[in-house]
Amino acid sequence: MELQINGKAVQVDAEPTMPLLWVLRDLLNMTGTKYGCGVAACGACTVRVDGQAVRSCVTPVATMAGKRIQTIEALGSPGKPHPVQAAWIAEQVPQCGYCQSGMLMAAAALLDKTPKPSDADIDAAMTNICRCGTYQRVRVAIKRAAGMPADGPAGKRP
Repeated sequence: MELQINGKAVQVDAEPTMPLLWVLRDLLNMTGTKYGCGVAACGACTVRVDGQAVRSCVTPVATMAGKRIQTIEALGSPGKPHPVQAAWIAEQVPQCGYCQSGMLMAAAALLDKTPKPSDADIDAAMTNICRCGTYQRVRVAIKRAAGMPADGPAGKRP
């Protein structure tokens, strides 16, 4: 089967029902996308498919034919990070970091769809689970990446 991953055509020999996550990690050695729960609840496995955030742990690879898949490996580069990556660093979002690749992919998808998201937009799009509880920093970082003020009504960062 041919997949379009990070702008390149890639041939994989996988069972059609194999989750995209395992194709990425086990067959293609792309380990930036993480396994968290296996039931699409936590979001550690989030990638973008045709620009949309998708939980790869429950996405059969057979459904990916002809679609553009983007993983964290292609979101930005050390020399030119994606705006959400730069904002994540500036706001010191990561703690343990395990969920962050999925968070970053979901945030990038949100900003592509909604360039100036409200708090409600962020809450609706960012359903990823962070064990360290950095949700307030995530919100501030998304607003920073969008070029929006991150100050709350009291004029202070959350």
